[in-house]
This record gives sequence, structure tokens and C-alpha cells, in this order.
Amino acid sequence: MEAGTHQADPDTAAWPTTSIEIERARRNIHITSGFLEEGAFDQAPGVVSSTFVQDGRILSPRTDTCGPGGSPPTRATLREGDLAVVLVRRVGDSALVTAAHAGWTATRSIGIVRAEPHLVRWLRIWLQTPTAKARIDEDVTAHVEPTVSLDTLRRMLFPLPPPDVVTAYHRAFGLIEEMASLYRDTARKAVELADALHDDWASADPSWEKRTLAEVARPKTGKGSERSLPPVPTGPTIDVIAPSDLFDLPVPHVESFRLRSPADAGEAHPPGTFMLSTRPDGAHIAVTRRPATPLRGVVAVRPVEDGDRWWLLHELRSRSGDITQMTQGRNAREISAGALKRLEVTWPDRFTRTDFHAMADPLHTTARLLISKTATLHALRDALLRDISAKAGVLREQAAEPEEEGATAPRPAAVPATPGSETGDESGWSPEHRRVPE
Repeated sequence: MEAGTHQADPDTAAWPTTSIEIERARRNIHITSGFLEEGAFDQAPGVVSSTFVQDGRILSPRTDTCGPGGSPPTRATLREGDLAVVLVRRVGDSALVTAAHAGWTATRSIGIVRAEPHLVRWLRIWLQTPTAKARIDEDVTAHVEPTVSLDTLRRMLFPLPPPDVVTAYHRAFGLIEEMASLYRDTARKAVELADALHDDWASADPSWEKRTLAEVARPKTGKGSERSLPPVPTGPTIDVIAPSDLFDLPVPHVESFRLRSPADAGEAHPPGTFMLSTRPDGAHIAVTRRPATPLRGVVAVRPVEDGDRWWLLHELRSRSGDITQMTQGRNAREISAGALKRLEVTWPDRFTRTDFHAMADPLHTTARLLISKTATLHALRDALLRDISAKAGVLREQAAEPEEEGATAPRPAAVPATPGSETGDESGWSPEHRRVPE
């Protein structure tokens, strides 16, 4: 094999390190940001803001019914195949623009990268890696909200695999995201069906009595903050739940929470407890699967009788607006057990509640199973991203320390590949000389 070429096996291929700024000298790349202000445009037809760039997709409440306006294209007009990158709050999140949003206008919180398909597809993957996230975090400013500049995106170094390798990764990540989306949507429908059944049953007999939450459940206000949590030990731990952990959940079931605390650090509520928090758009609730403790801004609610769990859960979900009215604070996030105890709920007879539990339980079991499957897919995605970061780290270290080429290392974990292709080796060193960084 001639010098400068090699077999494109992703386990051994040298990926040249580059940046958008470097690539602009070699190919046609356009990078800019939106210009519309945030706020009112979050709900406007034909406008994409950072709110709707989530989970690798552009979401919109009105995608199917409202297209772009008739105004002439501008620098902020999205085209199919563009990469939309979040510059504010969830910095670094990104999504490829599909035909559904081509012609829409981006707000200031969105960066737009327009380039060859394999480059934008790779950037979308690379921006999810631990290496890219750490690099972005270095340049994030937070005068009001976490913000990253277009300059950071232009200068950020990244490895660029051959197009066929990018295609393989793109297909793998696309399938993971499609399956995860399918599972989430199905889980959401299962819980929405239980909501609909509850609403039908609750309105079937106006004579059913009203009770205060204090009569049918035991609410308790959480305390402490993330900063007050002790270091997580190697011994037994419990889940710790902050208000933000309950926002934007597709269903009231979570495979695992991000915070942990020593099991003996404080009072733990048993599995099956509702953790409730609020913000202006309503109440947000999750059902715990393991012992857990709430932080300030979260109320733990436990039904007096376990058999009333699903009726109470859907009562609370149906009373979301009423619960928000009981909050204090400018952002409607100060909810307490004392206030929640006064909430009135519809409470049918025991036989009705038991029958509803029997009907709703399989739906919640299905939702929990699908959320567990989604977590497995996310774990697979994260493992691939870590592998990409590790590979990139090896390549950069090897390029910086050519005098150590004699070291050898075990092969990293396998990644998606399209074997048998040829590509140029711009690094000029033998791939079998790579080593794993210490």
C-alpha cells in the first residue's frame, strides 16, 4: 500500500483533525445565526427557536399545519440538510433540518451550519461527544443564560472520518434515535390513554365526593439543594430529586435520576412515591422506582392506600392548573406540602378506585417498560460517543507526540463501519502504532 493511504477500518484509521474554519478554506461552508428575537416567536408558525431543538430533532407544536411564511429568504432561513445548533441554554444540542422545516426562520439562539452532507452529519454526532461538550463548556458565558458563540463553533477542533465511516455512524445514531422516539411516543400514548379513562370516569358520576389531599395522601416538602448534597460514597445510595429533573418528562416514569446521596444521609421515601414540582406551565410529576428523597421545590406525595395510586396520580395530573395556582414565587416554583394538602380531589368509592387501578396498571407497566428500553438505547448511544471521544483523543495525542510511536495498545471497542473502502491517510503515521492515553 502506498504512503498516505490506508484501509478505512474505523478501529485503525487516522482521522485528520480539522475545524470549520480550516474546512472553509477547502470547501463551501456557510455558518451564521438566526436574527429573530426569542419569546413570542417560540410559538409562532414558521420559526425555529432553541426550545424546539431536542433529542436530535426539530420539534414544533405546529409543524404539520403551519409552514414558513411568504417572506423572501434571509441568512436565517433554514434549508434542508442544514445543521441547527443551540447557542443558548442547552448549548451544543443540534439537529439536522428536514424538509418539514426547510424555509423556516431561525431565532438568535440557533446557529446554522451549511456544508456537504457528510460534514454536517458528522458535526451533529461530534457535538454530542464528551470531548465536544467539554470544549464548549470552556467557552460558555452566563451573563443571563449559558451562551456559546459562533466563534467557538468555527474554531473548535474535531476529527473528520472518511465519508463512508460518517455514513455508517449516521445510520447507527439515526436508528437509535428513531427507536427511542418510537418508545417515548408509545409510552406517552399509554399514559394519555390512562388520563382519558380517568377523565371519563371522573365525570361519569357528579355525586362522587370531594376530599382534600390531606385526607387521602401524605405530602411532604423536600429540603436542601444540590450544593448541599454530600459526596456520593461507594456504599448504598438513594435517588435525589431536584425540580428540574421533573420538567419535560414524556411520562411520569423515570429509569434513573441523575443525583444520588448516601442511603443514610436523610429520610428516604419508598418506591411508588409521587415527586411533584411546578412551573408556570403546570405541575410535573414522576413516580419513583427506588427509595428517593426530594430537594427544595419538590413535594413527595404518598397515597394512604397503595391501591389508590393510579387514581390519585391521574387526579393530580388533571388538577395541574389548580396546583400551579397554589404556588408562590415569581416563577410559580415554590410549592409546599402545606399548600398541597388543601387541594380538592374527586374521590369515588373504593370499588371504583380499585377497578380503575386494575385498568390503568397495565398501561403504566407498558410505559415503564418502554422507558426502560429507551434508557438502554441511550446507554448504547453514550457508549458510542465515548468511543468516538477516546479514538479522537488517541489520534490527537499521537499527532502531538510522534517520538512515542513505538508504543502499542489494545484495540478500542468496535464502532459502526463500512469495511473494504480506501481513503487517504493525511497523518503520515502507521495506525498500528497508536496508544491509549494514560
